[in-house]
Amino acid sequence: MPFTHRIATPKDIPALTAIMNSSIAELQKGFLTKDQITSSKTVMGIDTQLIEDGTYFVVEEDHEIAGCGGWSRRATLYGGDHTPGREPTLLDPARDPARVRAMYTNPAFTRRGVGRLILDLCEQAAAAEGFTTLELMGTLSGEPLYSAYGFEPVERITDDRGGAPVPLVRMRKSI
Repeated sequence: MPFTHRIATPKDIPALTAIMNSSIAELQKGFLTKDQITSSKTVMGIDTQLIEDGTYFVVEEDHEIAGCGGWSRRATLYGGDHTPGREPTLLDPARDPARVRAMYTNPAFTRRGVGRLILDLCEQAAAAEGFTTLELMGTLSGEPLYSAYGFEPVERITDDRGGAPVPLVRMRKSI
């Protein structure tokens, strides 16, 4: 059965949180240490602002969540509701890149096109609002997908707000 997609609603939050936790725990293995994976859970997670803004997608197959992700017209680049330093200021499509945010794949659905579908949905929606550039903060496990989709690294950082330093890569793509 092909994937379907829809906009996330507040009722989805418990299921999305479970997918996010599973994705972080399983798909970061081989890229991060156990301590870094634990730290990632502190830095990443659900961002209900995306759901409130109607810019967060749920991808399903036969009513099972295969993945989730979205885009934002707000300044926050990454992180969940609990992450310090959030910035809800609206971006200007004429000068600012839209943000691709909070992309997670259910580990049972990896390498089946879930991430690419979410990126397509984000790109189309951001372009429809006048944005000409996308930006994201990617994990090391996500970097190959983002590169294959046309994003280019612009900055490498480590985020140690969760304890252990987690390597991340800021990436950008013109649309």
